[in-house]
Amino acid sequence: MNPDTWRTAAVELVPGYTVVGPDGGPTDTVEAEFTIAGGFLHLRVPGTGTVQVVSAPAVRLVTYTEADESCAVPPKN
Repeated sequence: MNPDTWRTAAVELVPGYTVVGPDGGPTDTVEAEFTIAGGFLHLRVPGTGTVQVVSAPAVRLVTYTEADESCAVPPKN
């Protein structure tokens, strides 16, 4: 995946791994924008104002609609 392409997905982490959810607490499942770069999943969880980086082995499942291009970021020139 091009690191400039972000998609919206449901993300489920392996038990024992968490990210900050929209309510500010830890969660192992979240709806977020994501991209993959260098073996890491970069997550933009609404309401957190940050990009959270998760190692690929911590990711159990990512579910998104293939046609979802709503989060595509144009390439930098």
